[in-house]
Formats: sequence, structure tokens, C-alpha cells
Amino acid sequence: MVGFRAFVLDQARSLGVVGWVRNLADGSVEALIQGPPEAVGRLQRSLGRGPAAARVDRVTALDVHPSEDLRSFNLVP
Repeated sequence: MVGFRAFVLDQARSLGVVGWVRNLADGSVEALIQGPPEAVGRLQRSLGRGPAAARVDRVTALDVHPSEDLRSFNLVP
């Protein structure tokens, strides 16, 4: 088991960003990340590497309107 979502969760919480991460039916992972630009950038770079057992083919970033409802970073089932 790769544990990519747990990796994202740990990285996000250590950087102080908010949002969520979830698995998609096609085996890819989707995340919504919100926080200071430097922290978001650092997390994006970490996602490109992933945990040791992961194979990361691509990281795609899209700008979205920030949500004021986000208070922490969580796993979404």
C-alpha cells in the first residue's frame, strides 16, 4: 500500500494549509489545497515526488475560488 493520501495529509498539516484529499475511481488522487502561496507551492512540489512507494505520473494544478469554510486538512472517503 502506497499511502499517498496519508502522505498528502501529513505534508499539508505540517505546512499549515487547509483542504482535503481523496482517491478517485480511476486510481488517481484529487486534492483541494488552500493557504499561503509559498506553502501551497511547497506542497505541490512534494506531491510531484510522493512517498517512497508511489509513482507520480503528473500533478495538475488549477486555481479555484477560495473557500472560507475550510478550517483544517482532511481525508475524504
